Amino acid sequence: MVKAFPTESLPDFKKINPEKIEPSIKAILDNHRKKIAALLVQPKPFTWDNLMQPLEDMSDELSKAWSPIGHLHNVAQNDALRKAYNATLPVIIAYQTELSQNESLYKAIASIAESDAFVKLSDAQRKTIEHELRDYKLAGIHLPEDKKAKVAALELELSELTTKFSENVLDATNAWTLHLTDAHQLDGLPPQAFQLSEDNAKQRKLEGYVLTLEYPSYSSAIQYLKNRELRKQIYEAYTTRASEIGPYAGKWDNTNVMDNILRVRHELAQLIGYKNFADYSLVPKMAKNPDDVLHFLKDLLKRSKPLAQQEIAEVAELAKKLDGIAKLESWDVPYYSEKLQESKFKFTQEELRPYFPIDKVLTGLFQLVQTLFGITVREEKNVAAWHPDTRFFSLHDESDGLRAGFYTDLYARPNKNSGAWMDDCLDRRMVNGQLQLPVAYLNCNFMPPVGNQPALLTHDDVLTLFHEFGHCLHHMLTKVDQASVAGIHGVAWDAVEFPSQFMENFCWEKETLALIAAHYQTGAPLPDELFRKMLDAKHFQTGMQMVRQLEFALFDFRLHYEYDPAKKSQPQEMLNEVRKHTALLDVPAFNRFQHSFSHIFAGGYAAGYYSYKWAEVLSADAYAQFEERGILDKATGRSFMKNILEVGGAREPMYSFIAFRGREPSIDALLRHSGIS
Repeated sequence: MVKAFPTESLPDFKKINPEKIEPSIKAILDNHRKKIAALLVQPKPFTWDNLMQPLEDMSDELSKAWSPIGHLHNVAQNDALRKAYNATLPVIIAYQTELSQNESLYKAIASIAESDAFVKLSDAQRKTIEHELRDYKLAGIHLPEDKKAKVAALELELSELTTKFSENVLDATNAWTLHLTDAHQLDGLPPQAFQLSEDNAKQRKLEGYVLTLEYPSYSSAIQYLKNRELRKQIYEAYTTRASEIGPYAGKWDNTNVMDNILRVRHELAQLIGYKNFADYSLVPKMAKNPDDVLHFLKDLLKRSKPLAQQEIAEVAELAKKLDGIAKLESWDVPYYSEKLQESKFKFTQEELRPYFPIDKVLTGLFQLVQTLFGITVREEKNVAAWHPDTRFFSLHDESDGLRAGFYTDLYARPNKNSGAWMDDCLDRRMVNGQLQLPVAYLNCNFMPPVGNQPALLTHDDVLTLFHEFGHCLHHMLTKVDQASVAGIHGVAWDAVEFPSQFMENFCWEKETLALIAAHYQTGAPLPDELFRKMLDAKHFQTGMQMVRQLEFALFDFRLHYEYDPAKKSQPQEMLNEVRKHTALLDVPAFNRFQHSFSHIFAGGYAAGYYSYKWAEVLSADAYAQFEERGILDKATGRSFMKNILEVGGAREPMYSFIAFRGREPSIDALLRHSGIS
């Protein structure tokens, strides 16, 4: 009999009471303080069992209490939850800073590393201790008390600032809507997006149609609306979110928030002994110095920009030919790019949508995972969650042993952060001889089901789903029993995108499309002609896409590397400077992209956005082994699982890559996959 996932180990989201969040977390932390004090006065020597294991137990207890609260703050925010979250976050930050500055605890952990017993520990245990000692130094354990106090104050300020940044973006996104009553104003909008605009209006008890800045609505409007003035209006609202200008000028303005985030990061890095935050951030990454990062990014820019310039020229030429557009503007590029793709390849993304109903895509994705890794995915119907659209699945190995579980929350809605991301709910670890199974959250913002139709994805949506599921697999398939280095934990940040980008490659293969694509009404497979057109268009504007990502990465890295505390408004100045080298057309003066760049101002990608391209070198080269041996080759799949997914952060990523590929990575596969070589 197949074992069901133990639901008693999962969070009960319905029992999360905002009024009880702060006192319950405080009680946990006060108890932890007492436990740590008792650990430090026990008879020596310190060992894994009498020190590290109890510390891991406490860390897990806090994670299990806070993770569902943080998750709800991301996907189902309301005023009461936000207030409780913001009141409790400083309590947690203060505790974590206190822990990271506890010299007695640091010395106790260091004594294990210096003992004869250290070499007898498992690889994962040794790596956990090495990471702990490294992180103590990065937290300023070596500083005098007055500077430690300053570090603590800065850590708290940074946490509050990044949370504020994220909340401003969410509020600004939710606030703006465009109510239209004339259907002709929506000319060009695909049927699915048109239906969504009607549903948006009905939800607000309005006649007609409503466009929003939630991504499914915005992206369809900017890509398909014939009305140029309407496209400009929507583009301006989107690119001025949370800024000092635009429809809600100054209301949720992130200008000072960004300045203060940069100031605090720079001060922190310098206090701890680094020139700048970029130097500081690279310590736990694969790239070892800023020159490595900048050379990598500039080299890719040099290789890709000539192609991007040709591509944007084609768009401008078509805009002039079709509609007499003398000067191509930013709000024209998605629209005429779509027209160009249609004219060149007789193909649009919307033609694919009927062939990617969500259930077929998920079923096919799970079949792929079973073929490659021998893992079976089953839906569990008895798991309660935070929204009716949420689902829960369990993972089983080839002996029907339970391996992991994950939630899906796939559709855009108000009060949910934009974008797509994976987060951890539970970590794999051994507790008193019992295995705690890992659980992940898989979050996207796809267009929801409209009318009587199921949710239908574009191929770009499918790529996003596979990407985030790659992160989930990395978290769920680990065989490491120490939570600190299990799954995605402890993995160098510039390698953490490796498994996610790797999974995207399968979305272009005929073998995979046979699994994930079938017409939602007839069940017919994706026609060969449509598949050929899709492949022909695979490299459409890959130069432009590459340059766009490099612009973000250069802006982020240089902003943190070249930060000058004497200057104000550095984000805008730096973006203008970077765009001198990356921009393919004049960017409107009102564009405030940086004000909603949550990856670096509210996420973990500060001085690390380059990681997407860095890890793509690894993923493209790893995938090339499947191209050489067979896309669905089981032996290669099992090797990838064993050498990459199962080892988590217990081994350096370069060693893991070499264990799988037999050599260090080469950039050639990335350039080939991008159509740039």
